[in-house]
Amino acid sequence: MVFRSIRHIYAQVIDDTQGITLAMASDLDSAFAAGSGGQTKKELATMVGSLVAERARAAGVSRVVFDRGGYLYHGRVRALADGARQKELEF
Repeated sequence: MVFRSIRHIYAQVIDDTQGITLAMASDLDSAFAAGSGGQTKKELATMVGSLVAERARAAGVSRVVFDRGGYLYHGRVRALADGARQKELEF
Protein backbone atom coordinates (compact mmCIF):
# COMPACT_ATOMS: atom_id res chain seq x y z
CA MET A 1 0.00 0.00 0.00
CA VAL A 2 1.25 3.47 -0.89
CA PHE A 3 0.41 6.78 0.76
CA ARG A 4 1.62 10.03 -0.74
CA SER A 5 1.33 13.44 0.82
CA ILE A 6 2.57 16.73 -0.54
CA ARG A 7 5.93 16.33 1.17
CA HIS A 8 6.36 12.63 1.99
CA ILE A 9 5.74 9.13 0.66
CA TYR A 10 5.12 5.92 2.61
CA ALA A 11 4.92 2.26 1.58
CA GLN A 12 3.79 -0.83 3.49
CA VAL A 13 3.69 -4.54 2.78
CA ILE A 14 0.62 -5.90 4.57
CA ASP A 15 -0.51 -9.50 5.02
CA ASP A 16 -4.26 -9.14 4.46
CA THR A 17 -5.12 -12.58 5.80
CA GLN A 18 -3.62 -11.87 9.22
CA GLY A 19 -3.93 -8.09 9.17
CA ILE A 20 -0.30 -7.38 10.04
CA THR A 21 2.34 -5.15 8.49
CA LEU A 22 5.34 -7.17 7.30
CA ALA A 23 7.50 -4.29 6.08
CA MET A 24 7.29 -0.53 5.78
CA ALA A 25 9.41 2.38 4.67
CA SER A 26 9.03 6.11 4.21
CA ASP A 27 11.22 9.05 3.34
CA LEU A 28 11.13 9.95 7.05
CA ASP A 29 12.89 6.69 7.88
CA SER A 30 16.16 6.85 9.79
CA ALA A 31 17.91 5.23 6.80
CA PHE A 32 17.42 8.51 4.90
CA ALA A 33 18.24 10.91 7.75
CA ALA A 34 21.78 11.66 6.64
CA GLY A 35 21.63 11.29 2.87
CA SER A 36 18.40 12.92 1.72
CA GLY A 37 19.55 16.52 1.57
CA GLY A 38 19.74 17.30 -2.14
CA GLN A 39 17.46 14.70 -3.68
CA THR A 40 14.20 15.30 -5.44
CA LYS A 41 10.92 13.78 -4.27
CA LYS A 42 11.04 11.25 -7.12
CA GLU A 43 14.55 10.14 -6.19
CA LEU A 44 13.45 9.70 -2.58
CA ALA A 45 10.42 7.71 -3.73
CA THR A 46 12.72 5.37 -5.67
CA MET A 47 14.86 4.92 -2.57
CA VAL A 48 11.77 4.21 -0.45
CA GLY A 49 10.66 1.59 -2.98
CA SER A 50 14.00 -0.17 -2.87
CA LEU A 51 14.09 -0.04 0.94
CA VAL A 52 10.60 -1.50 1.34
CA ALA A 53 11.52 -4.22 -1.17
CA GLU A 54 14.64 -5.12 0.81
CA ARG A 55 12.64 -5.27 4.02
CA ALA A 56 9.92 -7.36 2.38
CA ARG A 57 12.49 -9.81 1.03
CA ALA A 58 13.99 -10.07 4.52
CA ALA A 59 10.50 -10.91 5.83
CA GLY A 60 10.18 -13.69 3.24
CA VAL A 61 7.93 -11.87 0.78
CA SER A 62 8.89 -11.88 -2.89
CA ARG A 63 5.55 -11.20 -4.57
CA VAL A 64 3.00 -8.49 -3.72
CA VAL A 65 -0.08 -6.77 -5.09
CA PHE A 66 0.69 -3.09 -5.70
CA ASP A 67 -2.05 -0.99 -4.09
CA ARG A 68 -1.43 2.57 -5.18
CA GLY A 69 -4.12 3.84 -2.84
CA GLY A 70 -6.15 5.58 -5.52
CA TYR A 71 -3.20 7.67 -6.74
CA LEU A 72 -2.46 7.78 -10.44
CA TYR A 73 0.41 5.58 -11.56
CA HIS A 74 2.90 8.28 -12.46
CA GLY A 75 5.41 10.53 -10.77
CA ARG A 76 6.42 9.50 -7.27
CA VAL A 77 4.10 6.47 -7.17
CA ARG A 78 5.70 5.08 -10.32
CA ALA A 79 9.18 5.90 -9.02
CA LEU A 80 8.43 3.95 -5.84
CA ALA A 81 7.24 0.96 -7.88
CA ASP A 82 10.32 1.12 -10.10
CA GLY A 83 12.59 1.19 -7.05
CA ALA A 84 10.87 -1.88 -5.64
CA ARG A 85 11.15 -3.71 -8.96
CA GLN A 86 14.88 -2.93 -9.11
CA LYS A 87 15.27 -4.90 -5.89
CA GLU A 88 13.35 -7.79 -7.49
CA LEU A 89 10.03 -7.41 -5.72
CA GLU A 90 7.39 -8.83 -8.08
CA PHE A 91 4.01 -7.17 -8.60
